[in-house]
Amino acid sequence: MLGWFQKLLPKEPKFFDLFEAHAVTLVAGARALDSLLSGRISIETGCAEIFKQEHLADEIAGEVMHETGRSFITPFDRGDIEELIGSMDDAIDQMRKTARAIALYEVERFEPDMAELGVVVVQASERVARLLPMLRDIKKNAVVIGALAKEIGAIEERSDVLHGQGLKALFRAHRGGEAMGFIVGAEVYDHLEKVVDRLEDVAKRVSRIVLEHL
Repeated sequence: MLGWFQKLLPKEPKFFDLFEAHAVTLVAGARALDSLLSGRISIETGCAEIFKQEHLADEIAGEVMHETGRSFITPFDRGDIEELIGSMDDAIDQMRKTARAIALYEVERFEPDMAELGVVVVQASERVARLLPMLRDIKKNAVVIGALAKEIGAIEERSDVLHGQGLKALFRAHRGGEAMGFIVGAEVYDHLEKVVDRLEDVAKRVSRIVLEHL
């Protein structure tokens, strides 16, 4: 009965605006990370942009939590809202962790598979950004949401492949040589792969919300 009643209530548009604003920071952070890894911008510039976007994302996430507590009407269950914005925040936080590791270990060159993972991060983030506005009309967009979620899943599988072959190449390059190069490179690879994992988590959260409201 409660679910039926909630469907009759008008939706609070501010939540959707905030989700979409957060998605903008995800894409901006992903593009900065990609540009950094490809050498199109300096490491210092790329890291600074990622930190900036992560700070903006934190502010938006905080506003979502504030609105969740004060709003009588929410577009869907409060727990779903908190989990969705939490998963989005985890994604950009993982970008920040990647940038911090790069800066901390003074990484100056990136392996080809690292650069390719940067491209994959952008692909996943852009699809997440396409997903979020579709929550405004779940019934109308359910099929497209499902298709995009599958695309993000396929992108995550690609990141697993790049992560594995990158580690293998790194091991071969440092076998019998300087171990620190392998350790640092492996940490960067792990962070990059986790960024895509966190973006896939966002898609999974969206898919669960859709299933609950069909």
